[in-house]
Amino acid sequence: MSLNDLAIDVPHAAAGAAAAELRAALGDKVLLPGDAGFDAARTPWNLAVVQNPFAVAVPRSAADVVDVVRAAVLSGLRIAPQSTGHAAAALSETDLTHTVIVSLKGLRGVEVDAAAHTARVLGGSLWNDVLEAAAPHGLTAPHGSAGDVSVVGYLLSGGLSFYGRAHGLAVNTVRAVEVATADGTIVRASADEHADLFWALRGGSGAFGVVVAIEIDLLPVADIFAGMLLWDASHASEVAHAWAKWTATAPESATTALRILHLPPLPELPPFLSGRSLVVIDGAIEETDAVASALLGPLRALQPEMDTFARIPAPALVQVHMDPPEPSPSATWHAMLDELPAAAVDAFVAAADEPGLFVHELRHLGGALNRRPEGGGAIASLAGQYALHSVAMVPVPEAAPAATAAVHAGVDALAAWHTDALALTFIDAPGADRSLGFGAARSHLRQLKLEYDPANLFAAARPV
Repeated sequence: MSLNDLAIDVPHAAAGAAAAELRAALGDKVLLPGDAGFDAARTPWNLAVVQNPFAVAVPRSAADVVDVVRAAVLSGLRIAPQSTGHAAAALSETDLTHTVIVSLKGLRGVEVDAAAHTARVLGGSLWNDVLEAAAPHGLTAPHGSAGDVSVVGYLLSGGLSFYGRAHGLAVNTVRAVEVATADGTIVRASADEHADLFWALRGGSGAFGVVVAIEIDLLPVADIFAGMLLWDASHASEVAHAWAKWTATAPESATTALRILHLPPLPELPPFLSGRSLVVIDGAIEETDAVASALLGPLRALQPEMDTFARIPAPALVQVHMDPPEPSPSATWHAMLDELPAAAVDAFVAAADEPGLFVHELRHLGGALNRRPEGGGAIASLAGQYALHSVAMVPVPEAAPAATAAVHAGVDALAAWHTDALALTFIDAPGADRSLGFGAARSHLRQLKLEYDPANLFAAARPV
């Protein structure tokens, strides 16, 4: 039995009383089934996941979050913190019928200390919020590949950015976390205050409370050499082998990804992309233009159909990877690789033709991503040299089994090179062995979970 199985039980006869108690305690800060706005509030970014919670709380302040925690405890309910629902598929293994989703979408805001190169970010903020606030000061952050992802969920699950090989996991930029804990109080956890909780939150994320604010270090980067190289997928083998060879000697200043995409014929896509299969190399190189251009020479020699690598404002980096700009229904699967020999490259290219796959991707790791810094939390580095990730779209619920089978097949095709590790931010599907994501930290995380949340009040997408 896992900690997540120790859910607080709410007898059916008490459900009505619990709902009445929530309404009395929280008023319009809680939405119950049948309320206007409930269906929209419970719908996550991943539209393939249907969440059926007992209620959705919509706090607008840290004090509201405390009220929600106390009300849930008194009503015998659990709590699942959620900002955007990008990781909703990972939460789908949890029974939400006795759980209040705490939607933090109304708790957004960023304060930048330009002199200290830091920011205080409210718990529901997105990376676009941070980039907009930091850019006027010539600063940025180690964000993910999409600007509409939650800052807190991404950071406290590790955070893999296009600055990663030079600067490490994004979680290592966290200076302090303000979190509503199971006893209904706000705790500030840092290296000097509640250090054990600070360690646990950096990897244990939503399993320990509802984060209302987080303080992070910013990067002194105003612009970055970044972009993509694009070819028709008929060149996939040649490009993939060249990229694999290139990554073997690429400096830590270069963080890139290789993807094979099968784009549907959608009217919102440019005509030269719609309905095509493509191979793309994208990423960022933290060097001068001359040095970065020289590094790209062997890849540009393959004569891409499109080459957008150039000096761009730092906030524009979130657009390079072309993640879907709107909530989308998808299924994913993930593995880590220690090496990428020619046979693995061949297997990757062949697997990309798996019927139903939308994206088949490899991200280059290594460098600072593999090094654990002093004072790091539960998750502070990654094992492995490449992250393998497959995505399939789920346009209708009936397509889910085929999409799930496709992403599993895409990842399993490289099983011979899998290593016993996972990147927590890529675990967005039921059935994944999360212990591989937590690694050696899992045992201590479980001990601290029992100390800080003995009744298992908090349901996390990636439970410890």
